[in-house]
Amino acid sequence: MLTRRRLIGSAAAGAAGAALPAGAEAATRRKGARVPRADVVVVGGGLAGLTAARAIRKAGKSVLVVEARHRVGGRVVNHNLGNGVVAELGAEYVGPTQDRILALAKELGVQVFPTYDTGDNVYFFDGSRSTWNDTGPSGTAPLDPVIATDLASVVTRLNDMSTQVPVDAPWKAPSAADWDQQTLETWLRANTATEKFRRLATVATRAIFGAETRDISLLYTLFYIASSGNEQNPGTFDRNFSTRNGAQESRFVGGSGRIPLRMAKDLGRRVHLGRPVRRITQDRNGVRVYADGATFAGRRAIVALAPALAARIAFSPDLPYLRDGLTQRAPMGALIKCEFIYDRPFWRDDGLTGFAITDKGPCNVIFDNSPPGGTPGLIFGFAGGDQARDWGERGMAERRAGTLQNLVDCFGSKATSPKGYFEAHWPHETWTRGCPVGVLGPGTLSEYGPALRAPVGRLHWAGTETADYWSGYMDGAVRSGERAAREALAGL
Repeated sequence: MLTRRRLIGSAAAGAAGAALPAGAEAATRRKGARVPRADVVVVGGGLAGLTAARAIRKAGKSVLVVEARHRVGGRVVNHNLGNGVVAELGAEYVGPTQDRILALAKELGVQVFPTYDTGDNVYFFDGSRSTWNDTGPSGTAPLDPVIATDLASVVTRLNDMSTQVPVDAPWKAPSAADWDQQTLETWLRANTATEKFRRLATVATRAIFGAETRDISLLYTLFYIASSGNEQNPGTFDRNFSTRNGAQESRFVGGSGRIPLRMAKDLGRRVHLGRPVRRITQDRNGVRVYADGATFAGRRAIVALAPALAARIAFSPDLPYLRDGLTQRAPMGALIKCEFIYDRPFWRDDGLTGFAITDKGPCNVIFDNSPPGGTPGLIFGFAGGDQARDWGERGMAERRAGTLQNLVDCFGSKATSPKGYFEAHWPHETWTRGCPVGVLGPGTLSEYGPALRAPVGRLHWAGTETADYWSGYMDGAVRSGERAAREALAGL
């Protein structure tokens, strides 16, 4: 059985070969040591940071990337299963209106293929199993008469309300203060009739945010819906959660991790791995980035980290109150990705897509994760929110057994004999501390939201949490890196 330590270690080894923690574009003498110097120093080697670095380099300016891990990619990382087969440990799906990540992949020569969506989905709730097809009237949501009225009403109302939320400034929505005083849970209790639907809504937020409905504000929920589009197409709840015509429509050939690896390869020795940043100082002459074992100097810096991770860096002078307050109020979601390997995707033989929703823990939402050729059969489940907090404190063997029971409930006895199991326990990753996104509770967006992207002197902020469109997704990360690069270049 693969352990998480071995799994992450193997991914790190592959990434380390793409970019070595050495070298610099320029250097100056400082107290007898050579300090790597560039126009812009980027802190964080995930999609956002690497995107920003490539844009700065393309503009003819010098750049350095400083990354804490011994790999690039952040929340995007492949796991090599051998024989050319990979599985993603983090982000993997793309869909319509996610223009920037798709354009980047095309530029890098990484192709997409459709997520398997032939057949029926499985719904296992209150001990009862049924199936439905996402071409039907309920789409990706289960075809359950008990929840049908609430489902139609809630999705319509949330979509309508989200049209009032500016994606670049959700705190400016006409009802921002009122909506941000409520959690999604309190709003659902006031606007739905069935407890079963409210439990289904929690299943959705666990997979999308790694959080419970009580953890996220109504305003943040509406922003997330509004964000699920682009400049020409307003966001919708359906696009966010759906496979067909939605955010889970396609995957990357060879795994999403190929994208940051190829970007790092292009940047070469500009990327410094294994250098956790502890302190950043700035004055009228520039910035200094102090990492373990090295110091980097630049005219500007881009901090491409989730707010919760940026909060662990000491800044001098101190950050403004609003920015510092924001970082204290944006904890990472809790998500564990539990994956099984089979000889073949047997569920397809039974006319099933591999997508399932269940109210039983640990994994409430399940996806087919098999490669384009169909073999081996890979399938994973998300344990999110309370399920991740509960099962995350148990041993791997117990999580494996619990997830396997989820598969048996949904797909029958054929699921009982997998060839292997592996997982990505994101809350336990030192330089991530959770997944998929920073979670904003009541009062955060309306009171501290303006500090999300606002530069602080020579410091600029990137990361999917700072995106306007597709916040929380790979596309949002790329968009944020492009924006931060434009800001930094304008200030040089």
